Amino acid sequence: MAKGSVRKKGKKWYARFYIEDESGRKVQKEFVGTESKSETEALLRKAIADYEEKKFVAKSENITVGMLLDLWVEEELKPGNLSNGTVMSYQGTVNRIKQHPIGNRKLKTVTADHLQAYIDFLSFGGTNPDGTTAKALSKGYLRLFSAVLQGAFRFAVFPKRLITFNPMQYVVWRGKKEEYELFSDEDGETTSTPTLSYDQYQRLEDFLKKKNNPALLPIQIAYYTGLRIGEVCGLTWQDINLEEQYLTVRRSMRYNGARHKTEIGATKRKKIRTVDFCDTLAAILKTAKAEQHKNRFRYGELYSLNYYLEVKEKDRTYYEVYSLPRSEEVPEGYKELSFVCLRPDGAFEAPSTVGIMCRTARKKLEGLEDFHFHMLRHTYTSNLLSNGAAPKDVQELLGHADVSTTMNIYAHATREAKRTSARLLDKVIGGA
Repeated sequence: MAKGSVRKKGKKWYARFYIEDESGRKVQKEFVGTESKSETEALLRKAIADYEEKKFVAKSENITVGMLLDLWVEEELKPGNLSNGTVMSYQGTVNRIKQHPIGNRKLKTVTADHLQAYIDFLSFGGTNPDGTTAKALSKGYLRLFSAVLQGAFRFAVFPKRLITFNPMQYVVWRGKKEEYELFSDEDGETTSTPTLSYDQYQRLEDFLKKKNNPALLPIQIAYYTGLRIGEVCGLTWQDINLEEQYLTVRRSMRYNGARHKTEIGATKRKKIRTVDFCDTLAAILKTAKAEQHKNRFRYGELYSLNYYLEVKEKDRTYYEVYSLPRSEEVPEGYKELSFVCLRPDGAFEAPSTVGIMCRTARKKLEGLEDFHFHMLRHTYTSNLLSNGAAPKDVQELLGHADVSTTMNIYAHATREAKRTSARLLDKVIGGA
C-alpha cells in the first residue's frame, strides 16, 4: 500500500505519496489540494486507491497482448506520417487480433513460436476458436497484421519496458509453396487481375439504370478514370473541369468504424493527382449535373445539402461528413461541400452504400459473380495498357507509388495484348 502525507503551503494544503516508475524506483508524486486539511486528506486517499488499482493492472506480469495493443493505439497512433485511414486500418486489425486467443495471452509469456503460429494461421487459414473456418489472408492483409504486431512489440520493449526483447523479430512469413504441374494439359494462362469486358460493364450499367440507383454514377466515374471507391465518393464539382475534361483527386471518403462516422481525408498516398477523362464520361457528368439541378427544385426544402465538420480528438483531426435538409438550421462549424455523387434527395452517396449495390449486382447478374468495385480500377488499367498507354502515364493516373506497382499488379492485362507484343518481332525481322 502506497503511503502519503499532507502539508500546508501558504493558504492551501498539498498531498504527496510515492509511486513506482518504470524501473521500479520510488518517485514522489505531489498535487495541490484545497484550503481544508480534511478535504485534502480525502483527495489523497482517493488518489492512492486509484493508483493501487491501476498499478495492479499495469504491472507487466498482468498485461495481456490485447492490453498492450490498446496501449499502443492510445499512445503511439498519433499525428505524424500515418493518415487517418491507416490509423483506422490499424485499429480494425487490433480488434481482430484481440478476438483470437493470442489477445488474451499474458505478454510476459508470449514467445516467437506463439507469434509464428498465429502468423501461420493467418497465412494458411484454419479453424477459429468458435469452430468456424478461417480463410488464408492476402499478402496485403498479412502486411497489415505484421505491421501492427511489430509496432506494438517494439513499443512494449521501448519506451514501455514491459519486456526486454521483441519476439516478432524472429517471425517469418511462410507462404504456400506453388505447385508445379510438369505434365499438365493446361495452357498456363492465368488471370491474376480480374477485369470486366465491355459487354459485362454495359450489362451492369443497364441494371443500375433500370433501378435508377445512385451507385450508377460512382461506377461510371470509376470505369472511365480508375479512381478508388473513396476517391470517387469524395469528388466535388470544384474538382471537375468539364471544359478541359480532367478531374483532380484531392480527398477520399471512408467510414470510420472505430468512431462510427463517415469522414473525408487524404488519399491513400496523400498526393493530389490529375486524371483526364474521355468524351463519354464528360457527357455523363454534364447530364448528372443537370439532373441534380432539377432535383433541387423537385425536392424543395426537403433537398439535402452536404457539409463537413472539423473535429480534433486525441491529437488527431477528423473531417466528419453530414447531410442536412435545406430547411434545417446549419450548426456552427459546418462547411458546405458540393459532392458529385448524390442520391436524388441531394444526400451524399457513401462508399458503403455503393459497396452494397455492387454485392447486389453480382448476385443478380450472370457472369458477374466475382464483381467488386475495385475491379473497375483493374479494368481501367487493363484497357489503357492493352491499347498502348505508357506504363509511367498509367502509374501517375492511378496514383501508385512507383511504376513497378502498376506493372506487378497488371502484368496479365489481356491475352490479345501479349499476342500483339510478341508479334512486334515480325515487324523487326520484316524491316531488316
